[in-house]
Amino acid sequence: MIAGYDGVDVLADHSILLAIPAFLPAFALVGVVVFIAVRDRRAGDDDTEPTEEDT
Repeated sequence: MIAGYDGVDVLADHSILLAIPAFLPAFALVGVVVFIAVRDRRAGDDDTEPTEEDT
């Protein structure tokens, strides 16, 4: 058992809950960047020049 002082109530530390507002914008930004990168990757290369077969 943990030794403690009589009459002292130890409350839970919610530092993780306090940190969520700080990290949430960073995670959202990373999500947007990854989404755009994946979308552009799937779209392929749009800068292709027409070949002689196309003319």
